[in-house]
Amino acid sequence: MPVKMLFVIGAPRSGTTMLERMLASHSMIMGGPEPHLLTPLAHLGVWAKVDKAPYDHILAAESQKLFVESLPNKEQDYWTACRAYCDVLYGQYLKTSGKPICMDKTPAYALILPFMAKVFPDAKYVVITRHPIATFSSYANSFFDGDYHAAQQYNPILNRYVPALANFLRQKETPYVHVKYEDLVKNPETWMERIYDYIGVPFERETIEYGKNASEDQRTKGLGDPIGVRQHTRPSTASVKKWVEDLATDTSRLNLMIEILEQIPQEDLETIGYPLGTLLKPLEEVDGTKIVRKVPKLTRYRLERKAIIRLRAMAKKHGLLHKMLKRVQLACDVLLRE
Repeated sequence: MPVKMLFVIGAPRSGTTMLERMLASHSMIMGGPEPHLLTPLAHLGVWAKVDKAPYDHILAAESQKLFVESLPNKEQDYWTACRAYCDVLYGQYLKTSGKPICMDKTPAYALILPFMAKVFPDAKYVVITRHPIATFSSYANSFFDGDYHAAQQYNPILNRYVPALANFLRQKETPYVHVKYEDLVKNPETWMERIYDYIGVPFERETIEYGKNASEDQRTKGLGDPIGVRQHTRPSTASVKKWVEDLATDTSRLNLMIEILEQIPQEDLETIGYPLGTLLKPLEEVDGTKIVRKVPKLTRYRLERKAIIRLRAMAKKHGLLHKMLKRVQLACDVLLRE
């Protein structure tokens, strides 16, 4: 029997973890760490491909397509098989909770939404979007110690996620509910009631206090927001305009963000709820007042990120160190091979 699925869709650092925590507090919804089940599946067969794999992915995909064409229901049989794989794993996971709805919040799913719509046409999709600059600022500060250029070079999240989300929001075949992060944190009661109504479950007001209802596993395990979501027990507006500090005090960051936003189709920005002409207006409210950016506390997580960033830069700069690390990697692969 197909599992009742709920997917929280959004870019990294756009409020997906906060929304997942609230939904997971519901008596009928099973949440948990990001499982990343569907992204590998999407690139395994006929939908997409991987560039590096221990097989000829192009030949394999073409062969699978020919095989699929020989099936009684052709492509539909392939989607059914993919669904069966997911239903077994999600279904077994759901059994541990006794709840009727399984939720998966994996930001990377935003990049494979057409595939997901084929495999899960009957699932519930909750799409959350956030001010693009706020999203990027949070990403750069959380994972790259505030280095905007390094963050963009490593993963241009706005260039990748904004068009993908916009395309899904424009389509009419797969139903969804769309909420903006700023609206959700400002008026969580109204928006959570709408979301629960769309999902088809009773509105449980206490789920808004996600910090009080979260289990220890939710607080400590899995991927997701490593810092922000733990600072509050319910949605907070504290981070809505935090990005203004970054751009008002650093022209280099401002110019980079303008450059990135100009690369994204204006139609896509409008579709996700943030027209290009409105994005920089919060900066105009500064009125030339110098903003002193608060230095974040040095937590274990930030120290680890600083070490990773520094070592990654050293490895790229020094060829000898890069070769040494590659040899260590090879040795570990050989020693740990089962």
